[in-house]
Amino acid sequence: MKKILASLLGLLGLTSACGQKLYDDVDVHQFAALMADTSVVVLDVRTSSEFASGHLEGAVNIDVKKDDFLQQAKSVLPVSKTMAVYCRSGRRSANACNQLCAEGYKCVNLKGGIMAWTGDKMPIVKD
Repeated sequence: MKKILASLLGLLGLTSACGQKLYDDVDVHQFAALMADTSVVVLDVRTSSEFASGHLEGAVNIDVKKDDFLQQAKSVLPVSKTMAVYCRSGRRSANACNQLCAEGYKCVNLKGGIMAWTGDKMPIVKD
């Protein structure tokens, strides 16, 4: 009985540790404040066509759905800087944050993505 209880407690602890987020979610205004910091890299993880339709000024575009996402990110993004990551709604950017954090990056995710950004009448640019 003690072994079963110990196993269950160990499993519960492992589940809790695995469930912890490695990044922070922030709202539009907190994200905008981050963007003003020169030590922060703004990362758009949407497709190139989504990026072309409108993106945050100064953003780097690396599609998280591509097989070589991590390879591209590691070749372009300095691990010494904070990554301010966004996508359309916040789901892909959360995935990207998890992947990048596992590689030693510090990441912040825009809660609600660019939809929340434009919903708050914040500016986007088109190239």
